[in-house]
Amino acid sequence: MFKSRNITLTAALAVAFPFTASAQAPSNDVEVPTMVVTGNPLGSSLLDLATPVSVLKGDNLLLQTQSSLGETVSRLPGVSSSYFGPNASRPVIRGLDSDRVRIMQNGVGMLDLSALSPDHATTVDPLVVDSIEVVRGPATLLYGGSAIGGVVNVLDNRIPQTALSGIGGRFQARVGGADDERSGSVVLEGGNGQFAFHADANSRRNGDLDIPGYARSSRQRAIDSPTQDQPRGRLPNSAGHGDGGALGASLTFDKGYLGFSYADFNSIYGTVAEPDVKIDMRSSRWNLEGEMRDVGTFIDAIKFKFGDTDYQHQELESGVVGTTFKSKGYETRIEATHQKIGPLTGVFGVQFSNGDASAVGAEALLPKVETDAKAVFLFEEARYGDLTLSFGGRTERTKIDSQGGGPLDPLTLLQRFDPAQKKDFSTNSGALGAVFKLNQAFSLAANFAHTERAPTYAELFVNGPHLATGQYEVGNTTLNKERSNSLDLQLRWKSGPHSASISSFYSHFGNYLLVKNSGNSRGVDGELNPVDADADGFADGSGEEILPEAAYSGVKAKFYGFESEGKFLVHEAAGKLLLNLRGDYVRAENADTGEPLPRIPSLRFGAGLNYQIGKFGARLDVNHVLKQNRVAANELPTDAYTLVDAAVTYRFATNGLNLEAFAKINNLLDEEARVHTSVLKDIAPLAGRGLLIGLRGDF
Repeated sequence: MFKSRNITLTAALAVAFPFTASAQAPSNDVEVPTMVVTGNPLGSSLLDLATPVSVLKGDNLLLQTQSSLGETVSRLPGVSSSYFGPNASRPVIRGLDSDRVRIMQNGVGMLDLSALSPDHATTVDPLVVDSIEVVRGPATLLYGGSAIGGVVNVLDNRIPQTALSGIGGRFQARVGGADDERSGSVVLEGGNGQFAFHADANSRRNGDLDIPGYARSSRQRAIDSPTQDQPRGRLPNSAGHGDGGALGASLTFDKGYLGFSYADFNSIYGTVAEPDVKIDMRSSRWNLEGEMRDVGTFIDAIKFKFGDTDYQHQELESGVVGTTFKSKGYETRIEATHQKIGPLTGVFGVQFSNGDASAVGAEALLPKVETDAKAVFLFEEARYGDLTLSFGGRTERTKIDSQGGGPLDPLTLLQRFDPAQKKDFSTNSGALGAVFKLNQAFSLAANFAHTERAPTYAELFVNGPHLATGQYEVGNTTLNKERSNSLDLQLRWKSGPHSASISSFYSHFGNYLLVKNSGNSRGVDGELNPVDADADGFADGSGEEILPEAAYSGVKAKFYGFESEGKFLVHEAAGKLLLNLRGDYVRAENADTGEPLPRIPSLRFGAGLNYQIGKFGARLDVNHVLKQNRVAANELPTDAYTLVDAAVTYRFATNGLNLEAFAKINNLLDEEARVHTSVLKDIAPLAGRGLLIGLRGDF
């Protein structure tokens, strides 16, 4: 780990701008700017956004697609994952995860329970998406408190927004890899110029994951019981399968569209942390969406989005239902774009959401709770020559209603959860951003945000054994809202096909909510500090497991670091050779004590070569992650590792089909790699070497 901030900054600059002085673009090279819809409701190119945004699409999405959303985006700058085996993983942005990273599908919240626990998978398969947009840093202004760390927006066109004529589509099939993947997807779209439809289906199967060496790290094996089983070469209980599909349709007009979609997703997979436990997940989702343009003299356009989700998963212990988690809710978003008022163009809107969540069974962590939120927001933008200013605000009211109750404590005969109670929070967030074009090649972006987040129902009311994290979690009904002030600075450079950027960020939390070991222990039935626990962590004679107690509290905290990336055309005489460089670093600590916060990623550097000549393409990608030995209490360090990936592609056409065959080898050197942001890092490494082949086509 680098201990000097100067060394870290120097390394970042080297990654971002190694060819700034020497690489010159051909004058006739024209590139269409990438437009994004996340982070700015007015729609902007990447170079015009005040906040850092990454977009994953095309061949990059094809070759980076993994079985989970978190692993798919984990190579983007500033993004890692909560890796819980090959089937469950959420994105982690700048060391922030769970309810601080908002996952959306076409601009509407997923409304699943993936943020509640790292073993809960997201209800989207990356095989059917068109692109993924990632906002790094606070986005609460537009999307609410759960975006205090960032946003991941999955775009799949399930509700067509523009007129379609004729029928077209795409498909993909993949076989192999370290988990013996067998997956496929098909997407069909068409229309007659006014009516448009979309249909997609996907299926995925995978076996237990091949791993290099032992499942448990050397540090974990040193403290394990001598009788502890030590699996090697394969990660037990990591197999899974899933299926999904969607139907959507819309009417398109000269000045707008109106459409709906229905999607279904089912998955069964092993939880890895518990050898005999599988999760059986089911989710159904309705969406309604529309837009009207050229509405009147003041309102230029009105958009609305509505999503309704019915989610359930059951945790099966040796095939028997142990705990059932349910979530049902909706989210509505309406935004209006007004015409220019002087130099200002802007959007104002409202957002409503309501959801019920519950857990019933042996590991009932939660009482039945209802969360209701209402918000209004405003975003304005003004251009003054080479300077673009943006500002806005959001105010939100969140009510959380717990029904209390729950299973009885065997000693006190009291119910596990507190009596029914309600909590009410008002949060206010604001942001000020600027983008200044220094010259034709360089621009400087800055964004300051004050953000507030209401505690979630889990942080307030959870009370029970959480075997996925190996602890007994206890909520805190006295928690106040989470507050932070954040500053982002980014220097961007673009010259023809060459581009680079480096950004630094700093966030100070006046009240950061976290769960940490309290020093107590509990039996899985809730008994505090059992006196009859034996050396192996079980109550003598009862077989009852004893877990460390982890309690929620608020502390002052600070996060800071950098992200950098560069893309350069280094040769195009005999084929086109592109060089990609990237790096990121985050440091997070208790602002009062200096104690490191848990599960913070370490410094990463990466480099890739992409060669394309005619129909043939080849890629080589190297990612190096440094050792993380700046760890929180009761957390083990993580060793450094280097992952080398390689891929080849070949494009051809036949019978009206445009086809692309691909083969990729992940972890070419079969390196043992453990993700420090994962609660399973010491019992579940990343995949070993694996060859995956596939075919993608469109027509």
